[in-house]
Amino acid sequence: MQRVRLSSQQAPVHKLGDPQMTLSPKFRLAVIQSSLVNPSPESEFSLSQEPLIPGLPDDVALNCLLRLPVQSHAACRAVCKRWHLLLGNKERFFTHRKQLGLKDPWLFVFAYHKCTGKIQWQVLDLTHFSWHSIPAMPCKDKVCPHGFRCVSIPREGMLFVCGGMVSDVDCPLDLVLKYEMQKNRWTVMNRMITARSFFASGVIDGMIYVAGGNSTDLFELDSAEVLDPLNGSWRSIASMGTNMASYDAAVLNGKLLVTEGWLWPFYVSPRGQVYDPRTNNWENMAVGLREGWTGSSVVVYGHLFVVSELERMKLKVYDTDADSWEAIEGPPLPEQICKPFAVNACDSHIYVVGRNLHVAVGEISRLNPTENCSKKWSFGVQWHVIDAPEGFSDLTPSSSQVLFA
Repeated sequence: MQRVRLSSQQAPVHKLGDPQMTLSPKFRLAVIQSSLVNPSPESEFSLSQEPLIPGLPDDVALNCLLRLPVQSHAACRAVCKRWHLLLGNKERFFTHRKQLGLKDPWLFVFAYHKCTGKIQWQVLDLTHFSWHSIPAMPCKDKVCPHGFRCVSIPREGMLFVCGGMVSDVDCPLDLVLKYEMQKNRWTVMNRMITARSFFASGVIDGMIYVAGGNSTDLFELDSAEVLDPLNGSWRSIASMGTNMASYDAAVLNGKLLVTEGWLWPFYVSPRGQVYDPRTNNWENMAVGLREGWTGSSVVVYGHLFVVSELERMKLKVYDTDADSWEAIEGPPLPEQICKPFAVNACDSHIYVVGRNLHVAVGEISRLNPTENCSKKWSFGVQWHVIDAPEGFSDLTPSSSQVLFA
């Protein structure tokens, strides 16, 4: 197992879009700073006569500069005015990357301080393994981190935070926030129809679905609704038919899978519901699927995987035909990744964020079936660990999402 160690000295936490250097009063030129950060078309034209990199065509030079790690921007933008224009404004930088089709994965971790409960987002550059911070969410101070639900549209670089709960009065929220990585800012969107916490959520065909959860009077809900991110409007959809808070949810084969998870003392089998947006109907979840769903789920290669929080066991995958779960080949989750977990996936990789924000990266391989075995696919996993900076030793993850920019 490969392990990547990033100490606090090696990996300072950078701010996306904020200056990394300060100027003394003698050199603080507000007018010039403003024109460089938000240049007029005239100033950009006047600078266009200067080559980005001497000896290279501008299109080739731009392609090179757009691959610079974000943590290097502070030093590199001091090279010349044109570099300052490009690297001093993250919205311009990521816009150019999008235009050229350059997109790298970033792991966004929603975490809270274990002593103060203060919430924050920390972002791991999965290409260069550096940590970054983003602006704070515009929400109340005293909130329960686990009451929120976070979903994303990864390829568009958009993250949504819905619902939540005010911790001191146990009051659910109808809050909806959108973060756009290209702009590095939060936007307050139209509120949900029903305030809810601890609910199910998922993205299907670019639409954001939420269902169940706890209501204002702390009773469980059966209502569900959907958000169109393009126009910001919510509308009600069919009710689940059973009042249920959600432990976990996943989108598989175009359907939203919702489970309440196992509840102590484990006398009653957990309930589960499946929503099909094409028919606007809910149906009961298969028995084997809901009884074996013992952790946080991700979908890779069109299959549902679970990282169990009940015991340190191997990653397991759901077999739809047999309505059963099977452990996949490879080692179990590394021991230094301690629960609670925040789990997400991108392409063939699973990211498991543990306490102190150490990250286990699991590479899922799809193994060809042999002639002697059934024709179904089998899977294997290999793990490596990215150690977090020492400054994260008091942070606990609540959710994680992968965005591209």
